[in-house]
Amino acid sequence: MKPRKLDALRGKMKDKDKKIVRLLNERAQISVQIGKVKGEGGIQVYDPSQEAKVHHYLREFNSGPLPSGAVTIIFREIISASRDLQKPMTIAFLGPEASFSHLAARLHFGESSIFFPQTGISRVFDEVEKGSIDWGVVPVENSLEGSVNVTLDRLITTPLKIRAEIYLRISQCLISSARSMKDIKRIYSHPQALAQCQVWLKTNFPNCVLNETESTAAAVQMIRGKKNEAAIGSSLAGDIYGLKLLAEGIEDNASNTTRFLVIGNGESASTGKDKTSLIFATPHSPGSLHSALSTFARRKINLAKIESHPVKEKLWEYSFFVDMIGHTSDKQVKSCLLELEKKTTFLKILGSYPRSEGAL
Repeated sequence: MKPRKLDALRGKMKDKDKKIVRLLNERAQISVQIGKVKGEGGIQVYDPSQEAKVHHYLREFNSGPLPSGAVTIIFREIISASRDLQKPMTIAFLGPEASFSHLAARLHFGESSIFFPQTGISRVFDEVEKGSIDWGVVPVENSLEGSVNVTLDRLITTPLKIRAEIYLRISQCLISSARSMKDIKRIYSHPQALAQCQVWLKTNFPNCVLNETESTAAAVQMIRGKKNEAAIGSSLAGDIYGLKLLAEGIEDNASNTTRFLVIGNGESASTGKDKTSLIFATPHSPGSLHSALSTFARRKINLAKIESHPVKEKLWEYSFFVDMIGHTSDKQVKSCLLELEKKTTFLKILGSYPRSEGAL
């Protein structure tokens, strides 16, 4: 009885799969039509605001048993493939391949996009500014290490806008060609990765030699084919370079998260769940910062982040990076920014974009 019952259930699943494939192709045909309309109107293929709305209504549609996170992952690839039918997307990221920036870019844009590693954060900005690559993904802050100053410096001067944000949980893995951890005599990784795993390393490899490299991905490249060496890096690195994951989740702090920004041309429309990033400088006088911040407080606009950043040309003077909840098209935000402009010596809107729903 059991084999017959199993065969019957598999038959039902096959019927469902057939319908899903048919519906996916019908959806793809609509996507091609949307691409033609976008092309005629000069509209960008990648629209983070519209994609955020799609993921929002998918969560509302979902009644289980699939968790909403699983539905998001599935449709991320469906959307990625649909974008590719309209126009292949090119993405610049802080390389090399298998870096956490690469992982964040792939998780956000999907596998159908074309990814180009860059040797530095500034190179990501350069390639997108030149128009040789469509979009860039850059790290802006880590929950343990703080802000990435190179990214902040480039945001001040770039004509590009922040179009989306990505939160990536940083999960470190022990990667090797060795059969087991008992064979490991030497471990390589970036200094930050080694520091993030120091308790685990002291517990499991108290006598192992630790070596620093320029990146976690470079460490994985270095130990390929070496039976007594391992590297600490992302699971993606193990996949790309065909190595074993001897241990996963070896970081000491499970909440370690990096925030990335998607940078590009254009503006993101309001979704109703948005964030606006800006930078401003105040007069070098008592109470000027308090006066500037009061423009937000009086309107009850929530600040998700405020951080001072030194002005390179002027010793002991600072500008302030702010993330505020809301979109520049919102009435209260518009009013706030008009008043803020009068109270500051410099004000730049870095972009309004959909708020991330959580770490990937």
